[in-house]
Amino acid sequence: MTVYNLYDEIAELIAGLNPDKLKGMKASEEMQQRLEYLIERSKNNQIDRKEKDELDHYIVLERLIRLAKLRASKRLAA
Repeated sequence: MTVYNLYDEIAELIAGLNPDKLKGMKASEEMQQRLEYLIERSKNNQIDRKEKDELDHYIVLERLIRLAKLRASKRLAA
Protein backbone atom coordinates (compact mmCIF):
# COMPACT_ATOMS: atom_id res chain seq x y z
CA MET A 1 0.00 0.00 0.00
CA THR A 2 1.25 3.45 -0.88
CA VAL A 3 0.44 6.74 0.78
CA TYR A 4 -1.71 7.54 -2.26
CA ASN A 5 -3.83 4.45 -1.61
CA LEU A 6 -4.27 5.65 1.95
CA TYR A 7 -5.38 9.08 0.71
CA ASP A 8 -7.88 7.39 -1.60
CA GLU A 9 -9.28 5.33 1.28
CA ILE A 10 -9.62 8.36 3.53
CA ALA A 11 -11.21 10.39 0.73
CA GLU A 12 -13.68 7.57 0.15
CA LEU A 13 -14.54 7.49 3.85
CA ILE A 14 -15.07 11.25 3.95
CA ALA A 15 -17.12 11.09 0.74
CA GLY A 16 -19.53 8.76 2.50
CA LEU A 17 -20.43 11.42 5.08
CA ASN A 18 -23.43 13.71 4.88
CA PRO A 19 -23.17 15.25 1.39
CA ASP A 20 -24.53 18.61 2.49
CA LYS A 21 -22.02 18.88 5.33
CA LEU A 22 -19.20 17.83 3.02
CA LYS A 23 -20.24 20.30 0.35
CA GLY A 24 -20.20 23.11 2.89
CA MET A 25 -16.87 22.10 4.39
CA LYS A 26 -14.26 24.82 4.12
CA ALA A 27 -11.40 26.27 6.11
CA SER A 28 -12.15 28.71 8.88
CA GLU A 29 -11.23 32.35 8.33
CA GLU A 30 -8.29 31.94 10.72
CA MET A 31 -7.00 28.89 8.85
CA GLN A 32 -7.43 30.64 5.50
CA GLN A 33 -5.45 33.65 6.72
CA ARG A 34 -2.69 31.40 8.04
CA LEU A 35 -2.54 29.54 4.74
CA GLU A 36 -2.32 32.78 2.76
CA TYR A 37 0.46 33.97 5.07
CA LEU A 38 2.44 30.76 4.55
CA ILE A 39 1.93 30.86 0.79
CA GLU A 40 3.14 34.45 0.64
CA ARG A 41 6.23 33.62 2.71
CA SER A 42 6.91 30.65 0.46
CA LYS A 43 6.61 32.75 -2.71
CA ASN A 44 9.13 35.21 -1.27
CA ASN A 45 11.52 32.47 -0.13
CA GLN A 46 11.09 33.60 3.46
CA ILE A 47 9.58 30.41 4.82
CA ASP A 48 11.40 28.36 7.45
CA ARG A 49 11.35 24.56 7.71
CA LYS A 50 8.59 24.42 10.33
CA GLU A 51 6.37 26.73 8.27
CA LYS A 52 7.08 24.70 5.11
CA ASP A 53 5.98 21.53 6.90
CA GLU A 54 2.82 23.29 8.05
CA LEU A 55 2.10 24.52 4.51
CA ASP A 56 2.64 21.01 3.14
CA HIS A 57 0.07 19.64 5.60
CA TYR A 58 -2.47 22.28 4.60
CA ILE A 59 -1.96 21.38 0.94
CA VAL A 60 -2.40 17.64 1.56
CA LEU A 61 -5.58 18.21 3.58
CA GLU A 62 -7.00 20.56 0.96
CA ARG A 63 -6.39 18.01 -1.79
CA LEU A 64 -7.91 15.25 0.32
CA ILE A 65 -11.09 17.22 0.97
CA ARG A 66 -11.31 18.17 -2.71
CA LEU A 67 -11.00 14.51 -3.72
CA ALA A 68 -13.70 13.56 -1.20
CA LYS A 69 -16.02 16.27 -2.53
CA LEU A 70 -15.54 15.00 -6.09
CA ARG A 71 -16.32 11.44 -5.04
CA ALA A 72 -19.39 12.56 -3.11
CA SER A 73 -20.62 14.52 -6.14
CA LYS A 74 -20.25 11.42 -8.32
CA ARG A 75 -22.21 9.36 -5.78
CA LEU A 76 -25.03 11.89 -5.74
CA ALA A 77 -25.13 12.04 -9.53
CA ALA A 78 -25.37 8.25 -9.85
